Amino acid sequence: MRLLKQLGLVALVALAGSAGVNAVAWNVPLTVVLGLATAVLSLAAYTWVVRRSERREPVEVALKTAPAALGRGVLIGLAMFVAVIVNIAFLGSYEVNGWGSATGAIAIFGFTAAAVVVEELLFRGILFRIVEERLGTWGSLVLSGVLFGLVHAFNPNATLWSSTAIAIEAGFMLAAVYAATRNLWVPIGVHFGWNFAQGGVFSTSISGTDAPQGLLDGVTSGPSIVSGGEFGPEASVYSVLAGVLLTVVFLWLARRRGNVVPRRGRRAPAATLAT
Repeated sequence: MRLLKQLGLVALVALAGSAGVNAVAWNVPLTVVLGLATAVLSLAAYTWVVRRSERREPVEVALKTAPAALGRGVLIGLAMFVAVIVNIAFLGSYEVNGWGSATGAIAIFGFTAAAVVVEELLFRGILFRIVEERLGTWGSLVLSGVLFGLVHAFNPNATLWSSTAIAIEAGFMLAAVYAATRNLWVPIGVHFGWNFAQGGVFSTSISGTDAPQGLLDGVTSGPSIVSGGEFGPEASVYSVLAGVLLTVVFLWLARRRGNVVPRRGRRAPAATLAT
């Protein structure tokens, strides 16, 4: 019941905001205003419903931790995508033809802020966190990651492979980031840095969605397994490899910090009980 209440309220705010963002069709000021408003209202809805249903302060989205945690996450997301696109370019499947559009990048900023905050609240803040209480960290990571991939199966140009790639490189990885940090600002930052780098900087498709041109006039080509094809670099094998690497790193950190939750009914190993 608690899961449904939280998902329901945040999803309602998210749907209203997303409808507004889509309706303005990349109008720069409106996309930025509506995108940021959707992000803020979704966070407010999450904060309110957690206080009401769990009788606690939602420390995972505490504003005092936001600047540092968000900044770290953005840097990780940007670095991750730069590493992927450099490898794609090395094999000749991405090239830059010049400068793109600053206004397009600003519009993508607003669009990305809304999408990222909503997805992280729903999938990591609510679904992963609450399911983890019963299934443990490993079970919740797998379940929430698979569902994250399935949701993206409805995106333009999606395929079975692209949905699998999203589940692995984003669903599993972002859940691992949250498990390691127990702070939603970090996965929000990672997700934002990755998505904004894709569209706002390198002008590639964002999860199959064509966006305005970003800061660089860049194009992908060549084998889909390398470039990601029409879905974009997220369907590239390099993105999957980068996601797997970061998932392993953050799960290692989670275990080291004692943040791995055992499945209900099973006794936790001594290492996971360490403070």
